[in-house]
Amino acid sequence: MHNLKLNLKHLRYFWAVASHGSIVAAAEALCITPQTISGQLRELEQQVGAKLFRRSGRNLVLTDTGQLVFSYTDEMFELGGQLQEALDGSRPGSSLTLKVGVAMVVPKLLAYRVLEPVLSFEKAVRLVCHEAPLVDLLADLSVHKLDAVLADCPVSPTLNIRAYNHRLGESGITFFTPRQMTPAFTEPFPTCLQGREMLMPTAGSSLRRNLQAWFERNEISPQVVAEFEDRALMKAFGERGAGIFTSPTVVEQDVLDKYRVDVIGRTAEITEQFYLISAERRIKHPAVSVITEHARNLLLPS
Repeated sequence: MHNLKLNLKHLRYFWAVASHGSIVAAAEALCITPQTISGQLRELEQQVGAKLFRRSGRNLVLTDTGQLVFSYTDEMFELGGQLQEALDGSRPGSSLTLKVGVAMVVPKLLAYRVLEPVLSFEKAVRLVCHEAPLVDLLADLSVHKLDAVLADCPVSPTLNIRAYNHRLGESGITFFTPRQMTPAFTEPFPTCLQGREMLMPTAGSSLRRNLQAWFERNEISPQVVAEFEDRALMKAFGERGAGIFTSPTVVEQDVLDKYRVDVIGRTAEITEQFYLISAERRIKHPAVSVITEHARNLLLPS
């Protein structure tokens, strides 16, 4: 196999069969006959020197060698699609595509404020947002399925991922209470938080650790009634009276406009930091450059 020269057409037919689960479905997608695909697959298996599929009822299932070949072809044709998008975007009058991952812990209102300039960019941009846990987004970033990731922490050096952190800035924290509960807060902040029902980010998040440390320093013990990965869901619970919640001070007015809540206090002793993570050291996508410049004006300096 040292002199193996793979045919791109063979690989595309193989990838289509693996993606669709059968030769017939792949033939319909490619608008060719099943016999043509079968012949191309046989030639590819002869080149590779191993079977790529095995029968399982009416379906074809990848062998171990097939799984290996598919992992490479899947990435190869994904990159080919991205190359086509990039070439299309470079033509006069065409639009750019910007695929951004937003970590679930990043407040949605802040994500909107950071990404908003893309909507009025000088060149038409089709913005595609994916929300998921940070580790999943970084995996997609590493294989170029995303152009950038918006996160509340830098990439951990323990992760074997080639990525670069672009620090956008930070914001203090504002505490909100449902409007119907506001009259009950008669003591000064932060003493008024003692024993109160509190909605918190899930354990392990940087904000959760910072909040707990701040509570300990101020000798405050709130009653944690629920934990959330999704900050928008936490706000929805808070608005309905489930408890106090926090949000970055930079989007305080947005929270007041959107939810029926009041501010009970603020602190700059707790800060949330925000990063744009890219697969390249120097940001090349023009829309990403606009995002970073706008965000650094929106947030406090690092």
